[in-house]
Amino acid sequence: MNAWGRLGRLWRTVRPLKPIQIVGRAHFLWHRPRVDPRPAPPLRAATGPWVTSAAREPSLVAPLRLRFLSVERSLDDCGWDRPDVERLWRYNLHYFDDLNAQGAMQRRTWQRDLLRRWLAQNPPALGTGWEPYPVSLRSVNWIKWFLAGNPPDAEWLHSLAVQVRWLRRRLEWHLLGNHLFVNAKALVFAGLYFDGDEARAWLDCGLRILERELPEQILADGGHFERSTMYHALALEDLLDLLNLIAARGDAGSPAQHLVPGLRQRAAAMLHWLRCMSHPDGTLGLFNDTAQGIAPDNAELEAFAARLGVTAAPTPADGITDLPASGYVRAARGAAVALLDLAAIGPDYLVGHAHADSLAFELSLHGRRIVVNGGTSCYGLGAQRLRERGTAWHSTVQLDDDNSSEVWSGFRVGRRARITERRLQDWSVTGAHDGWRHQPGAPMHQRTWTLDTDALRVDDRLTPATQHAPAAVARFHLAPGLTLVATDRPGRWAVNAEGHTLALVEVEVGEGRITESLHAPRFGVLQPAQALAVTLRDGHARTRWHWSPDAHPVPH
Repeated sequence: MNAWGRLGRLWRTVRPLKPIQIVGRAHFLWHRPRVDPRPAPPLRAATGPWVTSAAREPSLVAPLRLRFLSVERSLDDCGWDRPDVERLWRYNLHYFDDLNAQGAMQRRTWQRDLLRRWLAQNPPALGTGWEPYPVSLRSVNWIKWFLAGNPPDAEWLHSLAVQVRWLRRRLEWHLLGNHLFVNAKALVFAGLYFDGDEARAWLDCGLRILERELPEQILADGGHFERSTMYHALALEDLLDLLNLIAARGDAGSPAQHLVPGLRQRAAAMLHWLRCMSHPDGTLGLFNDTAQGIAPDNAELEAFAARLGVTAAPTPADGITDLPASGYVRAARGAAVALLDLAAIGPDYLVGHAHADSLAFELSLHGRRIVVNGGTSCYGLGAQRLRERGTAWHSTVQLDDDNSSEVWSGFRVGRRARITERRLQDWSVTGAHDGWRHQPGAPMHQRTWTLDTDALRVDDRLTPATQHAPAAVARFHLAPGLTLVATDRPGRWAVNAEGHTLALVEVEVGEGRITESLHAPRFGVLQPAQALAVTLRDGHARTRWHWSPDAHPVPH
């Protein structure tokens, strides 16, 4: 890309930003507040019981040995802030998620040693651990750990207060979204854990931000506005944590009580959305930046919500469930569950976690994932990050090796695909997007899914069918462990696993071929997989996935 091309892409990227993001970035870069080392405020008295929160997988696997993003390291070897260690790994190192992870009580001695070492080796305002996002998550994790029955030392409380004061002056207005939300959550946690005038100021600041952000970030159908199933699950945990804290530390006169009805209503809607956008095996649909194992799993969130008395409507065994505010659709019929993406890639001013995945979908049969998107194995600025955000990584159509949205760098998007058609009728769902409007003829991609009791038909059209049509490819990525085996009929393959046939796939219009692919179920993990690539013929492809409605599920 030449200089003019880069300038145009930059303009398309920054034009949708809010003024507060631009002003906030300048302020964040140039303003450096002083560290406030005053003693910590007194602690607030309990007003109710603390309920066990949702637990993640353990990350402290031995004394001073930690595992994040599928990579295990010794703290003695990597330190707290070694520059050659991936930044996201260093972020996780400073979160202290293990304090509230599964089996945490058995690691209490290790955890206390780790916390003391952090205090000794991370002086105020220096290094990754003092960036606002790690400060926010660490503050919440420490407070949750204290409330769960781990008495804090006076030194820990003093450090916690110093960190919250620093955070109060380093709020991430330049990023907004989930970053600003967790900043506010940390202020509310500190404001209700401590007492006195300073704690009330923290609480008031956090509540003001939450009251502003909740209606914007949690959409009317319960979906999180960044359209990532992983960040949705994290946001649901945030709301449940806030309900837990207010019950345990917010007395009847606390201003935090005004937040409770809205938190309960939104948490119930979010729980319903999470059920809709998850597969029958409990895994998340892989849309935008999503990986398994970052948020607590669905069963943990369900149990936590139940302990807090938050209930949600179940997903129907059969039927089309429309999630119009976020843009997704769940189609369930008999053995099949399909998750369909007719969504915007995210809010215009916040697309850092967006992928070029318009009109992608995932399919489960008899409780097993069959068609998937590629997932997310890394952040950062490398080639693999760009590949995973690109259209070819998803189960949708790509034109001329061009991405449907102009993803670039690690978290940037220039031109964005817009959904131009969205129609649900009986068992058919149709969507269209204009992501290639900049190409000659401004071709539009329209996709229709039709779900029968024993088949899913996927019909793709480019209109107009321009000279680009021969270079248009619909890809269907298979879950790892599945293979495509040719049958005696041209254009038809068996989808096999462990010697069993789960389904047949037939290309009724277009030219199909098997390609090798990779799948990223978690950060740091890439698994070999196969994909069916169907070249459109005269701008048209039709692919039919067929199965036996009474077949037994094949074990994983």
